[in-house]
Amino acid sequence: MDICCYIIFSQKLDKFYTGVCQENLSSRIEKHNTHYYSNKNFTAKTDDWILFIKIDTDDFSHARRIELKIKSMKSSVFIKNLKKYPELLSKFFYETKGN
Repeated sequence: MDICCYIIFSQKLDKFYTGVCQENLSSRIEKHNTHYYSNKNFTAKTDDWILFIKIDTDDFSHARRIELKIKSMKSSVFIKNLKKYPELLSKFFYETKGN
């Protein structure tokens, strides 16, 4: 079981999607690609989602805080920088850790 925040990328849409997971991440991405979560879901617009970043956490609430913080940034540049600069990701991880 994976407890994480994940970011997937679609080349067709040139878009990122950020989510949280507490199951097998590979299965989760497969579900996005097969429209398991409904055709109304954002990820149902395409079927080429691939993992961009996986941020492992010890608990679901930390993963959710990371997800919300990333979404609040509303920036693909920020997401790309999380991958490009590991120290930024590390800092970001500890800022969202909580008490």
